[in-house]
Amino acid sequence: MNPRKGSTLGRGFVVRLRRVEIHSSALKHGMVPEDIEHAVRNSVAIDDLEDDLRLCLGPDRTGAVLEVISVVGDEDTAELVIHAMPMRDKYRRLLPGGPT
Repeated sequence: MNPRKGSTLGRGFVVRLRRVEIHSSALKHGMVPEDIEHAVRNSVAIDDLEDDLRLCLGPDRTGAVLEVISVVGDEDTAELVIHAMPMRDKYRRLLPGGPT
Protein backbone atom coordinates (compact mmCIF):
# COMPACT_ATOMS: atom_id res chain seq x y z
CA MET A 1 0.00 0.00 0.00
CA ASN A 2 1.26 3.49 -0.87
CA PRO A 3 1.57 5.39 2.44
CA ARG A 4 1.14 8.71 0.64
CA LYS A 5 -2.10 7.80 -1.10
CA GLY A 6 -5.05 9.28 0.74
CA SER A 7 -2.86 10.88 3.38
CA THR A 8 -1.31 14.28 3.90
CA LEU A 9 2.21 12.91 4.30
CA GLY A 10 4.60 14.80 2.10
CA ARG A 11 2.22 17.74 1.72
CA GLY A 12 3.23 19.66 4.79
CA PHE A 13 4.62 23.11 5.31
CA VAL A 14 7.28 24.71 7.45
CA VAL A 15 6.54 27.40 9.99
CA ARG A 16 9.49 29.51 11.06
CA LEU A 17 8.87 31.83 13.94
CA ARG A 18 11.08 34.86 13.80
CA ARG A 19 12.99 35.85 16.88
CA VAL A 20 12.20 39.43 17.80
CA GLU A 21 14.15 41.87 19.97
CA ILE A 22 12.65 45.24 20.77
CA HIS A 23 14.77 48.38 20.96
CA SER A 24 13.67 51.11 23.38
CA SER A 25 12.97 53.43 20.41
CA ALA A 26 10.05 51.14 19.46
CA LEU A 27 8.30 51.98 22.73
CA LYS A 28 8.23 55.76 22.31
CA HIS A 29 4.68 55.78 20.86
CA GLY A 30 3.30 53.95 23.90
CA MET A 31 3.33 50.41 22.50
CA VAL A 32 4.16 47.55 24.86
CA PRO A 33 6.55 44.74 23.92
CA GLU A 34 3.86 42.04 24.01
CA ASP A 35 1.73 43.91 21.45
CA ILE A 36 4.71 44.58 19.19
CA GLU A 37 5.76 40.94 19.23
CA HIS A 38 2.16 39.85 18.55
CA ALA A 39 1.95 42.20 15.55
CA VAL A 40 5.21 40.86 14.07
CA ARG A 41 4.36 37.20 14.59
CA ASN A 42 0.85 37.66 13.18
CA SER A 43 1.62 40.16 10.45
CA VAL A 44 -0.83 40.36 7.56
CA ALA A 45 1.45 42.41 5.29
CA ILE A 46 5.22 42.63 5.03
CA ASP A 47 7.17 45.07 2.88
CA ASP A 48 10.95 44.89 2.63
CA LEU A 49 12.34 48.42 2.66
CA GLU A 50 15.82 49.76 1.94
CA ASP A 51 18.88 49.14 4.11
CA ASP A 52 17.75 45.81 5.59
CA LEU A 53 14.58 47.31 7.05
CA ARG A 54 11.24 45.53 7.05
CA LEU A 55 7.75 46.93 7.56
CA CYS A 56 5.20 44.60 9.14
CA LEU A 57 1.54 45.41 9.51
CA GLY A 58 -0.15 43.24 12.08
CA PRO A 59 -2.64 43.22 14.93
CA ASP A 60 -1.79 43.91 18.52
CA ARG A 61 -3.42 41.70 21.15
CA THR A 62 -6.70 43.66 20.90
CA GLY A 63 -6.82 43.51 17.08
CA ALA A 64 -5.71 47.10 16.38
CA VAL A 65 -3.30 47.12 13.43
CA LEU A 66 0.24 48.29 14.16
CA GLU A 67 3.00 49.36 11.82
CA VAL A 68 6.28 47.87 12.95
CA ILE A 69 9.69 48.53 11.39
CA SER A 70 12.57 46.20 12.15
CA VAL A 71 16.16 45.69 11.10
CA VAL A 72 16.52 42.27 9.52
CA GLY A 73 19.71 40.25 9.67
CA ASP A 74 20.45 36.71 8.58
CA GLU A 75 18.52 33.63 9.71
CA ASP A 76 20.57 33.30 12.91
CA THR A 77 19.98 36.89 14.02
CA ALA A 78 16.85 38.17 15.70
CA GLU A 79 14.87 40.96 14.05
CA LEU A 80 15.46 44.21 15.92
CA VAL A 81 12.27 46.26 16.13
CA ILE A 82 13.09 49.96 16.06
CA HIS A 83 9.65 51.52 15.46
CA ALA A 84 6.08 50.63 16.40
CA MET A 85 2.87 52.62 16.41
CA PRO A 86 -0.77 52.40 15.35
CA MET A 87 -0.90 51.96 11.58
CA ARG A 88 -1.13 55.19 9.61
CA ASP A 89 -3.50 55.51 6.64
CA LYS A 90 -0.61 55.66 4.16
CA TYR A 91 -0.03 51.91 4.73
CA ARG A 92 -3.68 50.86 4.32
CA ARG A 93 -2.97 50.03 0.64
CA LEU A 94 -0.66 47.21 1.77
CA LEU A 95 -3.40 45.37 3.66
CA PRO A 96 -5.24 42.53 1.94
CA GLY A 97 -8.33 44.07 0.34
CA GLY A 98 -7.02 47.59 0.96
CA PRO A 99 -7.29 50.40 -1.60
CA THR A 100 -4.93 50.18 -4.56
